[in-house]
Amino acid sequence: MNYFKKGLAKIEAINNSRSSKRFANNPIFIEGKRKNKIERSKPTSRTEVLNFLLSQFNRETSYLEIGVRNPADNHIHINANIKYSVDPGVKAIDNPAHFGIPSDEFFAKLRNREILSNNLKFDVVFVDGLHLADQVDRDIINSLEFIKEDGFIVLHDCNPPSIWHAREDYHYWDTPAEEAWNGSTWKAFLKWRGNASVQSCCIDSDWGVGVLSKKYSIGKSIDPVNPFYEYNDLDKNRQVYLNLVEYYDFKRLIEEQFSTTTK
Repeated sequence: MNYFKKGLAKIEAINNSRSSKRFANNPIFIEGKRKNKIERSKPTSRTEVLNFLLSQFNRETSYLEIGVRNPADNHIHINANIKYSVDPGVKAIDNPAHFGIPSDEFFAKLRNREILSNNLKFDVVFVDGLHLADQVDRDIINSLEFIKEDGFIVLHDCNPPSIWHAREDYHYWDTPAEEAWNGSTWKAFLKWRGNASVQSCCIDSDWGVGVLSKKYSIGKSIDPVNPFYEYNDLDKNRQVYLNLVEYYDFKRLIEEQFSTTTK
């Protein structure tokens, strides 16, 4: 019996090895790993984008970050006079956020004047919390209520380079994306690309840095597209759907408009 069990285990190990090799040598898998590597090499970080936007305001600035986990990744590097952070602390042993609650609860308390100042508005709100479309959409709706008229909402993870990066389950790492996870943030961003109340674009770096503005001309809205939010459709049309721009073009666009409004 022991010989029989050992034989079955050996056969299973051989089959698993063959299956792993076929998967690793699959052209789609290889292309996914290539895209993962390219995205990691793009130079402009979300921190650089956020600090650039904040630097345009000729006044004391206020900044809110939704989703922190490790402040050293971004929050402590942000140059703003007033900074707050929100994170329920699901992935942190010691929650470093100013408000250790879900963002929905934070905005409800802010709206009901239970926390902070009842007239507080932010220059920039950075959304990098739960990377699922429904939550991101609510974060955008709430943020629009609490940004200044010339403020910005910035979203991380709007341009997933492969369908594995756009998976809904963060914990599944056996893909070319490995631990990288953009989730379905892109769906919420695409939804707002079709909303005429805001202008929007996505900087083609750091997994896609989406920017929304109520005032500045950074990208006109588009007619609603991809109604079922299919990833392959996004992949074929991401330039138009996301309004992908290079960072230096975005900087020039913003600087020109700020120089006009401050004269």
